Amino acid sequence: LQPTGEPVTLSESVAIISGGTTGLVTWDAALHLAEWAIENAAVFSNRTVLELGSGIGFTGIAICKTCSPKTYIFSDCHPCVLRELTENIRLNGFVLEPDTTRHIQTESQGPKAEARNCQTPKLIVAELDWGSVTEKQLLDLQPDVIVAADVVYDPEIILALIGMLQKLSTFRADRKCPEVYIAFTIRNPDTYHLFQTELDKVGIGWQIIPAHSNSIFLYDVQPNVTILQLFI
Repeated sequence: LQPTGEPVTLSESVAIISGGTTGLVTWDAALHLAEWAIENAAVFSNRTVLELGSGIGFTGIAICKTCSPKTYIFSDCHPCVLRELTENIRLNGFVLEPDTTRHIQTESQGPKAEARNCQTPKLIVAELDWGSVTEKQLLDLQPDVIVAADVVYDPEIILALIGMLQKLSTFRADRKCPEVYIAFTIRNPDTYHLFQTELDKVGIGWQIIPAHSNSIFLYDVQPNVTILQLFI
C-alpha cells in the first residue's frame, strides 16, 4: 500500500532466476527508489520519465500512481519480462499506448487515441536493448528524468549502462540533459567502485542521494541500498 492507501498489484515469480532472467522479481532497490520518488514527487511531476531495466514494473507503477508524471516510459529487453511488465501495468488500471512493446510511439490519431491521451500519465512500454539502441529510438524518447533500480551488479552491464547514458546525452535534440537517478544494492564493493570508476572515466559526475526518512513498503530495509544522482 502507498501513502494514499492505493495498492500496487503485481504478478511476479517466486524464483530469483526464472526464464533465464532475474527481471521477474521485485528487488529491494526498486522499493527503495519508489519510496524516495514518493517523497520527492516534484522531480517527476508533469515530466517525461524513462525507466531503464523496469523489470516487472513496481517502481514505475508506484511513481505513476503518486508522482503525476506527464509520460512514463517503462523499458526492458527480455521478452518474458516485457510480457509480465505489460500485464502488471494493466492490472493496476492503466492503459498503454498501442504497439509500444516493439516500437516507441510518440503520436497517435483518432478517437481511441484521444481517449488514451486523456489518461495521465501516458504510459509506454519500450523494448530497449542498451547495446543496439538506435539514434532514432533515443530521439523518440527525449526523457526529462531517467531512473533505474538494481541494474549495477555485473561489470558488463555496468559498461552497457554507461554507454546507454552517453547515447542519451548525445541524442537529446538540443534539450536539457535529463536528471538521472540510479538505485542499487551494494552486494560487492568492487562492483560498486567499478561503477564509480567507469563513470569518472567518461566524465559523468555523480553524488550520493541522502537516505529518505520514511519506510512506506514492507520489506527488509537494507543499509547498503544506495541512490546515486548522475550528471550526464
